[in-house]
Amino acid sequence: MNPLIIVKKSNIIFDETAATVKSAKPFALCVKYLKEEKHVRNMIAFDLGASNGRAILGQFDGKRIEMRELHRFENNYIEMNGVYYWDTPYLYSQLKQGLLAFRQGGFGELDSFGIDTWGVDYGLLDKNGHLAGVPRSYRLGVQEDIDAVTAVIPRETLYARSGIDTGLTFNTLYQLCRRKREGDGALEIADTLLLTPDLLGYFLTGAVGTEYTIATTTQLYNPTARDWDWETIDQMGLPRRIFTKIEPSGTIRGRLRPELCRELGLNPAAFVAVGSHDTASSVAAIPGRGSFAFCSSGTFSLVGVEMERPVLSPQAMADGFSNEGTVQGGFRPLRNIIGLWLIQECRRDWMKEGKNLSWDGIVQEARRTPALRSIIDTDSPEFYAGGGMEQKIRDYCARTGQPVPETVGETARCIYESLALKYRHAIEGLERMKGERIDSMNIVGGGIQNKLLCQMAADAAGRPVITGPIEGAAMGSLLTQAMALGDLAGVDELREVVRNSVEVETYTPNRTPEWERAYEKLLGFIK
Repeated sequence: MNPLIIVKKSNIIFDETAATVKSAKPFALCVKYLKEEKHVRNMIAFDLGASNGRAILGQFDGKRIEMRELHRFENNYIEMNGVYYWDTPYLYSQLKQGLLAFRQGGFGELDSFGIDTWGVDYGLLDKNGHLAGVPRSYRLGVQEDIDAVTAVIPRETLYARSGIDTGLTFNTLYQLCRRKREGDGALEIADTLLLTPDLLGYFLTGAVGTEYTIATTTQLYNPTARDWDWETIDQMGLPRRIFTKIEPSGTIRGRLRPELCRELGLNPAAFVAVGSHDTASSVAAIPGRGSFAFCSSGTFSLVGVEMERPVLSPQAMADGFSNEGTVQGGFRPLRNIIGLWLIQECRRDWMKEGKNLSWDGIVQEARRTPALRSIIDTDSPEFYAGGGMEQKIRDYCARTGQPVPETVGETARCIYESLALKYRHAIEGLERMKGERIDSMNIVGGGIQNKLLCQMAADAAGRPVITGPIEGAAMGSLLTQAMALGDLAGVDELREVVRNSVEVETYTPNRTPEWERAYEKLLGFIK
């Protein structure tokens, strides 16, 4: 039989040998044909960020993966009575919509699905397996939560146990201890704690468990013992019963519930506990070689390197590095940097003012604005909480004796340039940790659509910046599913598929004296 290729834009099948049109079957039928011929896998990645979520279909033929978006939806935290929550029933319904979109597309049987989300947040289940209250959002965290824990366990001890930056108010440890102090009823009756991707997977399958990479974000995982940090759990009076078994990335945990199969018209597809922390999946899909740093660019920017062992030194603690897990079971010493959250929050304010600005429109406004007028430390505590972000930036600039951004372009440029400089600061800290130069930075995630920011990152860091894939978390999730299904032997093979499947873009650095002066200014703010 002659080999066939698909031209997606016209939905026409061509005979590759004769180069003549054979038929004009719908694309779904073409996929069905190829699936029979090449044993193509159908897999879905549910990739949820703190502002939106996607259901992305991956079709893998053993060499390359083709991806297409099935469903997209908004995701926003909700304030009620002074507490921030996630609308978990809505998120669950959107996952079902993604599965329904797959069935309606006529793609055949679904082999597997996986879920990745932001870190640290969780839901509590009662003894009957029902939600014990609405899951809270990490945006609630304040310095008081850190102080209450460190009054019992010194910061140095906490870091030596968990390898997680102790200064992040949103860590799961601090969230749970606040609820303990408040005598929260949901925590008192809870039988099980499931982190967000595991919680959503439970609703779809009925199976419980905790995936390794998402567990490492909590400040409740001990990377030396390779288990929950039972000593901290006991010292803070948290109930041991709520913590479930930690499973490696790529574990097939369960299958789609029978009642959902009937409702959605689907087969009982396998649920794979992928790199459930979105950054872990993004990093798995980086096609880099040599000595490179990664940056997962989204609501947060996470800049780090891959290592087999955690780095728990006092210097790593002082530099603000966290040791999170990799899909292959190692560690990612990284720095958590407030990322596009700043511009997301400003855009929310601008939309309320009637300024209907697209993301591209905001970038264009920034391009027309003079460079390097005002710089902020994006991780200054006032920027963690939502609301009034544009005014917070103005107040910071006024307090530090800089020109105050007044326009959309000035505010956006201030944010983008400050992020680029923070990337350089993180890379230099990683070099001290590794004891060797980092030659390039690979950026993945939605942030690579902002070409201005990518060029700024290269200019600020004085290193080439390589971007892609844009849907890094989804691609990492899909190919981890392929590993779980036995199609790939490990992360090296996974990354070879990435290189076969995507084109990357390289930004050449242009470091100037203006960037050097801005960096010195930032260092002064950080000190």
